[in-house]
Order: sequence, then C-alpha cells, then structure tokens
Amino acid sequence: MAYPTNFRYTTEHEWVAAPAAGAKSARFGITDFAQHQLGDIVFVELPQVGASLVAGQAFGTVESVKAVSEVFAPVSGRVTAINADLVKSPELLNSDPHGAAWMIEAELSDPAQSAKLMDSAAYEAFLAQQEAAH
Repeated sequence: MAYPTNFRYTTEHEWVAAPAAGAKSARFGITDFAQHQLGDIVFVELPQVGASLVAGQAFGTVESVKAVSEVFAPVSGRVTAINADLVKSPELLNSDPHGAAWMIEAELSDPAQSAKLMDSAAYEAFLAQQEAAH
C-alpha cells in the first residue's frame, strides 16, 4: 500500500495530515497498517470538541473483534471537530483509513511538531523493518 505523501506518521501507526503552509489545523487518524492489524472495527471512542491533546498521549480508543487499542495524538493541540460519520460507522476505518475515516481535527499548538514525524517513505521503511523483525 502506498501511504499518502502529505501525511506524517508515528511509530504507533497514527497519521496527521501535514498542515498547509500557514494552517493551524490538521486531521488525525490511524494508518492502513493499524486497521489491518486490528481486524474488523466495531466501535470508536473519540474525545469531545475542545479537549486538549498532548503529543504521545491517548485521545481515544478503537475496538475491533480482536482487541481494544488506544489511539495516540501525533502532535499537541485542541480538538476542533470529530468525525461523526466514523462514530456512527466505525467500519469506515477498515475501508478508508486515510480518507473518510479521519478521526479528529485539531488546532495545533505547534504546527512544526508534525515535521518531526516520519514522512511516507520513512513510515513504509519502518513497516518493512517491523515485518523483517517478525
């Protein structure tokens, strides 16, 4: 799978859509790899609008037929929107994790934080390294 080149990725398999120059908000979600590992997703719990996010700390959960997993904020900020469609239809994460299944939108505390995350090429190399280790 080719990962979107305008996203930044974490080692925990979350993504943030890299903010456009001058933009202060971005969408967050989980990667195709993460949804594949989880299996059929049946429930998503997201924070309330206005909640504070701290990079590396959990902001929600994803429940699948296999497990419940926390989702971590790739960067710090404040939640400005949640994807209500995803709450109603969590299986969207299985079919479109990088598009319709975005989880939250946040006003970023420091838009430059996302530049410290992996780009798509680095994330794909990270996945290949993970697979080789198993």
